[in-house]
Amino acid sequence: MPDRTTPSKPQSPYRSALAALAGTSIEWYDFYAFATAAAIVFDDVFFPSDMPPALRTIAAFATFAVGFLLRPLGGIVFGHIGDRVGRKKTLVITLLMMGIASFAIGLLPTYAQVGALSPILLITLRLVQGIAIGGEWGGAVLIAVENAPKGRATFFGSFAQLGSSVGALLSTGAFSLMNLFGSEAFHSWGWRVPFLASSVLVVIGLVVRTKLEDSPVMDDIHASQPEPGATGGRLPVTEVLTKDWKTVLVGVFALATATGGYYVVTSYLLSYGTDELHLSESMLLNGLSLAAFLELVVTPFLALLGDRVGAHRVVVAGLTGVVLFSLPQFMVMGTGSVVLIYLSMLAMRLVMSALYGPIAAILADGFAPHVRYTGISLSYQICNMIFAGFAPVTAVWLSSLAGGAYWPPAVALMVVSVIGIWCTLRLRTYHQLRLTAESAAAARPAPQLPTTAVTAGN
Repeated sequence: MPDRTTPSKPQSPYRSALAALAGTSIEWYDFYAFATAAAIVFDDVFFPSDMPPALRTIAAFATFAVGFLLRPLGGIVFGHIGDRVGRKKTLVITLLMMGIASFAIGLLPTYAQVGALSPILLITLRLVQGIAIGGEWGGAVLIAVENAPKGRATFFGSFAQLGSSVGALLSTGAFSLMNLFGSEAFHSWGWRVPFLASSVLVVIGLVVRTKLEDSPVMDDIHASQPEPGATGGRLPVTEVLTKDWKTVLVGVFALATATGGYYVVTSYLLSYGTDELHLSESMLLNGLSLAAFLELVVTPFLALLGDRVGAHRVVVAGLTGVVLFSLPQFMVMGTGSVVLIYLSMLAMRLVMSALYGPIAAILADGFAPHVRYTGISLSYQICNMIFAGFAPVTAVWLSSLAGGAYWPPAVALMVVSVIGIWCTLRLRTYHQLRLTAESAAAARPAPQLPTTAVTAGN
């Protein structure tokens, strides 16, 4: 339990942002390593060779999907700790959980060695990853946003979001490197190296995060609640689901393209390109690496733009871009042109960066500080459970219904993005209503208790 009498030491917002970036980069590296391996190697390693190819692909993506089932649980558990105790403790625990699970995946036996036990162990470790990621994102966002200078929350909040592109860049880069050893070596042992290498990154992340001070917002929360855990008799999750359920629901759909859509244009695109079009794995992995690098470069600038013109405007522009580029990105895959395929990947990642970077600050504004960790975690992780976890599986299923065509997943992505535009604008409205209500409550005079006059000497 933190010392409630001593406020947190002031710390540089850049240091907080770096801590958020370091941890999320490592955790997303582990997560995307699993997504990449599920797309190109897990179907051969962890499932019987006599299964139909399409069924093996769906089964491999299903192991990826199950990790999302427990993400809301991770958001609730670590959101509770983060809102009651502090943001820092959760960030250390989640990083350790993610790192240990990823290292263990790199040591798993194959289906040929132990049969059905192999996918069972894979799914178990994937569930541990899901719980860890469920609690990571909310804490990383808040440690950056709550330490940001006034008017710069979108920019500093984007550093936590940058962890996604850094993790994707490291992950696809690691798999591209292992692919250089040849297909046989890659499928026998090369795919394990990115998972085992994550242990080195975890140590670096722990060094950064253990030196971090907690958010100053926690000082205000502890000062207003002098008794440990006092929240008016309500758990944070109970208060969020009773008072702010509309914000949670709208937040889920506002985030849908940034989460589920991301896996459609990465994991599913990789699977579609290799399985349906028989394009080179290395070529597609290199293209995804370039796209991740572009996202890393442009996201801070788009977040700065959000601080100047309004984060919601930048997000709406990004969602509009996704609607426009969804079909063309898959259309050019059929040409086989490396230049066109890379340009389409870069264009899609550019518009997705516009919505992914600023959305953290928008969502954080929707909840009161003492339940903010729980609130944004629920929105984000429920969204991931519904949209992101099953996005590749759903995309493969929709495509199979149309005989392997690309347009059903692309059209679904367009529909979700249109819904996201409306929900993003509603989040801004809810934020304004919350600020108005808080201002009115602060200006309201305290109620006067009735008093009884007593005459001295009677």
